[in-house]
Amino acid sequence: MSVFKYQVAMSCGGCAGAVTRAINKLDGVSKLDVSLENQLVTVESDSLTYDTVLETIKKTGKSVTEIAQ
Repeated sequence: MSVFKYQVAMSCGGCAGAVTRAINKLDGVSKLDVSLENQLVTVESDSLTYDTVLETIKKTGKSVTEIAQ
């Protein structure tokens, strides 16, 4: 199981919801945690790559800072 973490600029619940919806559309997400308070997105998956999730978050229009894996 791979665990990926991303620092995502989210200013409201709508932002967090957009990121959550986008990631949940991906096949292979085992666990997802979107923390508006900490501006942190954590994804667990057996089949997804870090870059696939990163690009999905970027498509929501949110600023993403990569966290070293």
